[in-house]
Amino acid sequence: MSTINVDHINPFLMASSKIFKEMCFIDTKIGKPYIRDPIYLDNTLIIIIGFTGKMKGQVMIAFEHDIACDLASKMIMMPVTEMDEFSKSAISELGNMILGNSATIFSTQGIDIDITPPTIGSGTMSFSHTFSKNICIPLEYDEGKRIEINIAIKE
Repeated sequence: MSTINVDHINPFLMASSKIFKEMCFIDTKIGKPYIRDPIYLDNTLIIIIGFTGKMKGQVMIAFEHDIACDLASKMIMMPVTEMDEFSKSAISELGNMILGNSATIFSTQGIDIDITPPTIGSGTMSFSHTFSKNICIPLEYDEGKRIEINIAIKE
């Protein structure tokens, strides 16, 4: 298994920090990356976005249910207590902006990628990537609230 190139991870983190700050008004702190089996439990909401081009793979942004509600509340500036179609749409758009922003950063490095429309998953799920390890980078905000950015790149 090849090692992960940090230059392929950083644009996703830069874009995530920027979009969470602009759209949700939160400052995220990047935690220590680790290899994670992409298995999620009931109370998790996941945005899945693939990318193709010079680099292929997918990003899964995972939040516990209450974190997803908190982020949706901040985005639409109204309290959100459950993930209805409107709040799922807001969260989905967050994923779209993060990946769109990442693609822009990559293009400045001469790596052109296209992104797929976001898919939202919730409930107990497990994914397997035969082509790559899943790197999880936790982002924390407001003392202990956690967002997981999971990146699997086909080298």
